Amino acid sequence: MKCPYCHHDETQVIDTRISEEGDSIRRRRRCSSCDKRFTTYERIELAMPVIVKKNGSRSEYESSKLRASLMLALRKRPVSAEAVDTAIRHIEEKLLASGEREIISGHLGELVMRELKRLDKIAYIRFASVYKSFEDVSEFVEAIQEVKKNSRA
Repeated sequence: MKCPYCHHDETQVIDTRISEEGDSIRRRRRCSSCDKRFTTYERIELAMPVIVKKNGSRSEYESSKLRASLMLALRKRPVSAEAVDTAIRHIEEKLLASGEREIISGHLGELVMRELKRLDKIAYIRFASVYKSFEDVSEFVEAIQEVKKNSRA
């Protein structure tokens, strides 16, 4: 680890502690050249898969885009911010658990629909109408009947 002050290559670890959350390690270091001390943190780096769109183009996963899509579908619906955060966390956990380096946008859309169906039926219909490109009222009716059928079960 290079010293941030003098850029010397040799530093010594003088203290190591695990964070309260247990997701990082804090290390106090001392430079063997200038004798200054500094802190470093080690964290696990998990890479989200790249999203492959319908046209074949690829883009980095962006949590903000997922949040924006969910918020648009949930606009003026009685769903808490905590519930949205939980839904995003569930989707991201599934993406990471897949272990895939690339994921088709359609699969991400299906994960979003699954979470929206659990959160709010109206938001689910809104999202599905855009995601599945409904062109006819009968497609809305089918989606509503599916939601009704699943609500009774």
